[in-house]
Amino acid sequence: MNNRRQIIITGFMGSGKTTVARGLARILGREMLDLDQVIAEREGRTAREIIEQDGEDAFREIETRNLSEVLVNTSPGVIALGGGAWTLESNRNLINHHGGITIWLDAPFELCWDRILLSGGGRPLARDEEQARMLYTERRPQYALAKLHVQVSADKSTHDISAEIAQALRVLDKRSSDGH
Repeated sequence: MNNRRQIIITGFMGSGKTTVARGLARILGREMLDLDQVIAEREGRTAREIIEQDGEDAFREIETRNLSEVLVNTSPGVIALGGGAWTLESNRNLINHHGGITIWLDAPFELCWDRILLSGGGRPLARDEEQARMLYTERRPQYALAKLHVQVSADKSTHDISAEIAQALRVLDKRSSDGH
């Protein structure tokens, strides 16, 4: 496994980014970072609090600054992005500039919505099902720009998804080492 590249997990809220990133990091023997958690620790407020108090634009600026710092200052690991981070071209450019390998956890909307509700809901950018569905549909084309796509379903365990990603990364590494 190419240990010089950051592995970036993206996808809609509730797709399992943090959980899968943790499982993948364990399989690969790497550190795992959750960008929203990094922001909360550095800013002293959660993503939700920042968005509610200062607006989404202010949060996105903070998010991009923290993403840049993480990409520059941490050893290659597995990074779980917030649901909107990958949708910004500037963030995609940052990740690509640093050679990050991006993985889209493509979960059906219904599964994401069920998980949002189970976690207590309250997502500032998805206050109700209609708003969440519109955002989900709007973001899918950007998520599709990720290097690897992994289908997520309710009957696939976190371990299964993490193992599938690890295998896909090995195949990707083999192709690049073979000159393809």
